[in-house]
Amino acid sequence: MATTTTETKMLTLCTSDKQKFQIEETIALQAVTIRNMVEDECASNVIPLPNVNSKIMIQIIEYLKKHVDSSVSKEDMEKFDSAFVEKKLSEIFDIILAANYLNIKNLLDICCQRVADVMKNKSPEWVRRTFNIVNDFTAEEEAKIRKEHEWAFEGVDED
Repeated sequence: MATTTTETKMLTLCTSDKQKFQIEETIALQAVTIRNMVEDECASNVIPLPNVNSKIMIQIIEYLKKHVDSSVSKEDMEKFDSAFVEKKLSEIFDIILAANYLNIKNLLDICCQRVADVMKNKSPEWVRRTFNIVNDFTAEEEAKIRKEHEWAFEGVDED
């Protein structure tokens, strides 16, 4: 009696630091950038990802594997996503850049929401310090803006 075997097609992804990751095609194709490369036959044996390092790629693969699993309930997926973004902001920023480059909309959305949640009710000074933003307003300009938009500073956490 003959047996049939289903071969899982694998893709090799090469990160900016030359690390190679072999993952199932169904997992990798969630990234629109990779899907387009495969569909356009631009990808040979190895798909170069020059804008993603291996540390971030490991996390993205973890995310994609979970999101391709149809047995995971919506509630469990939401719990996973919530736990996934509980990282240092510097790491979230790196994931945002990679998710944007790879065009993984859901990952980009949850990471951006995490940043927005962190910024909620924070003072402009806190935001400037945290995100290394140079204040280009003069003291007079800033005072005028604060006066015109007093409502925006209500309920803001003190530094």
